[in-house]
Amino acid sequence: MATIGENIKKARNKLGLIQDDLVRKSGVKHTTLTKIESDVVIKPSVQTVAKIAKALGVPMEDLLK
Repeated sequence: MATIGENIKKARNKLGLIQDDLVRKSGVKHTTLTKIESDVVIKPSVQTVAKIAKALGVPMEDLLK
């Protein structure tokens, strides 16, 4: 099963976005996004996941699978 970080990275790459793009679109701090994508933070807050999902244009559930 993929981690939230892996799912975010996959969705971001699919859209051709770099981390800086997603940071700008989501309002999430760069350090936070980096930690989530590298699985340092494995249980980010619901608010953070919601912001990232909205910026990626995907349902939150897709990132949590």
